[in-house]
Amino acid sequence: MIEEVDLQSDMKVFGFWIYLMTDLIIFAALFASYIVLQQATFGGPTAFQLFEMSKALQETLILLTSSFTCAMGMLAIHKKQKKTALFRFSVTFALGVLFLILEISEFIQCIQEGNGPSRSAFLSSFFALVGTHGTHILVGLLWMGVEMVRICLRKLSDQNVSRIFRMVIFWHFLDLVWIFIFTTVYGMGHLS
Repeated sequence: MIEEVDLQSDMKVFGFWIYLMTDLIIFAALFASYIVLQQATFGGPTAFQLFEMSKALQETLILLTSSFTCAMGMLAIHKKQKKTALFRFSVTFALGVLFLILEISEFIQCIQEGNGPSRSAFLSSFFALVGTHGTHILVGLLWMGVEMVRICLRKLSDQNVSRIFRMVIFWHFLDLVWIFIFTTVYGMGHLS
């Protein structure tokens, strides 16, 4: 019976890695589109004119800090310290919400200034790439919220720990994608 549960858990983790690889393909296509279209401004503003590095750096630091607190939450789970894990995941959740608020406010500011996704191919690719990442952050926050409720209500069985582990891997994946967004969109945008 224990071997069957372990096999099921291993299969779920394997399936989750397959999912992440398909997500990676989606992001690769969005990055490729952005790189190809970043100069297609149709007379509109460029990345250098639109984006403030200080805001992008602030978002990056918030997300990297959330990755650290998320990892610390998983460490507490392995030590069976539910209260500590809940605190660390709550901090991660709050940082994720803050990141999302900053990202949405950047979108709103662009749109209010007349630089929405329909303004140019460059802006379409920007909104598609960064918006897809933001949608994934929202999904990650919802998932994290569900897992925090489960931590409160259930014991930390191997199956529940495996589920939390997959959520943590997803969060780290989003942080990794953001590093590439920061480099490609904001960093390279200020070099051109």
